[in-house]
Amino acid sequence: MKESETIKIFAVEDDPVYAKFLKYVLGLNPDFEVEFFENGKDCLDNLHKSPKVITLDYSLPDFSGEDVLKQIKLADPTIYVIIISGQDNISTAVNLLKQGAYDYITKDEETKDRLLNSLNNAIRNVNLLKEINQLKQEISEKYDFESSILGSSPAIKNVFNLLGKAIKTNITVSITGETGTGKELAAKAIHYNSNRKTGKFVAVNIAAIPKDLLESELFGYEKGAFTGAVTRRIGKFEEADNGTLFLDEIGEMDINLQAKLLRAIQEKEISRIGGNDVIKINPRIIVATHKNLAEEVSNGNFREDLYYRLLGLPVEMPPLRDRGNDIVIIANKMLLDFCSENELGCNAISKEAKEKLMSYPYPGNVRELKSIIELAAVMGSGSEIKAEDISFKTIKEEDAIVYEELTLKEYEEKIIDHFMTKYNNNVLKVAKVLNIGKSTIYRHLKERNDAGV
Repeated sequence: MKESETIKIFAVEDDPVYAKFLKYVLGLNPDFEVEFFENGKDCLDNLHKSPKVITLDYSLPDFSGEDVLKQIKLADPTIYVIIISGQDNISTAVNLLKQGAYDYITKDEETKDRLLNSLNNAIRNVNLLKEINQLKQEISEKYDFESSILGSSPAIKNVFNLLGKAIKTNITVSITGETGTGKELAAKAIHYNSNRKTGKFVAVNIAAIPKDLLESELFGYEKGAFTGAVTRRIGKFEEADNGTLFLDEIGEMDINLQAKLLRAIQEKEISRIGGNDVIKINPRIIVATHKNLAEEVSNGNFREDLYYRLLGLPVEMPPLRDRGNDIVIIANKMLLDFCSENELGCNAISKEAKEKLMSYPYPGNVRELKSIIELAAVMGSGSEIKAEDISFKTIKEEDAIVYEELTLKEYEEKIIDHFMTKYNNNVLKVAKVLNIGKSTIYRHLKERNDAGV
């Protein structure tokens, strides 16, 4: 604790002799700022001064200690109340502790040591809570979506608008977009700016967990549920209770598990594997996928009822290539952060380098841009990144063509041409690779020949 920090403590005691004793005990710690009261009313009338701890005599001239405790807890549940009583009554002590008292101390020869110990523990909790709240505030600021998701393009402003709507309610949010567009970042921005920010943000990457382990990961299991289950384990649903459960790559979930997921979300209850107890849960659900779930439903890979339950508020994260000058804005921030962390002198991007960055389609989106900028900062030798410092990973032709804006027929023609060249015009081989009929290829060749191509 810093020297300048003091802890506000109220001491409520009507016995002047014992009040003198408390003044001595509490005065042993210079960090305590103590205010004394002779009755419950005066204490309650001064709660606006925000004490952190109150030592409360159980027998007061105007109210009982129990009544004062109730009023304190109604006014501010975070105040630590230590009851000091001349009665060594276990049932009274248990009742007061159930009603929110932090400790119950009897007046005897050990009161001084017990009181100091209880106060120190309470103050430790006060400071810990303060640190947690500060950390949560820092996290909330970090994930403020207009500062964590950079850009000013119309596409990203539309995302900001949707995120702003998402944080006002607990509606399920479905985030779509290509790999690397920032889907998890958007989910965190929603959580840390919503009324659930004091709860946990729990992320589960469905694609990264073997399907035979996913059920136990989500719902937990009881001891002895299966070989190797040597202890009980809570699942991600329980862990995210009153917080947010982010299910990334939801389109990869095995269809046999989707029914159980649907029930958990609809009923807000689960049972651990190997257990019979029904556990109530209340997580907010945010899902993300790079797949088109509507198509997955049509293909029989995703349950239609689960699709509609998860759709909620749709947020589409735009690919980086559609965000215009956001590329430069993001690149500048990435460069400054990387150079600061690694004590590099590079802090700018030349005009030619910016033009080069703007010309690339970024199949890996923001994640790929980060790798490109960090490599350029390392390879560069001056105070700014030059065009020659920037290198792009070569994209295979069959991957690159999808970044052109063509008709479906034009895409088909390009794909057939590519594989005809690759397999030396072997029609049978190309038909087998593409799983199409030979007549489709012959028709394509005839149309090209008729067009004189």
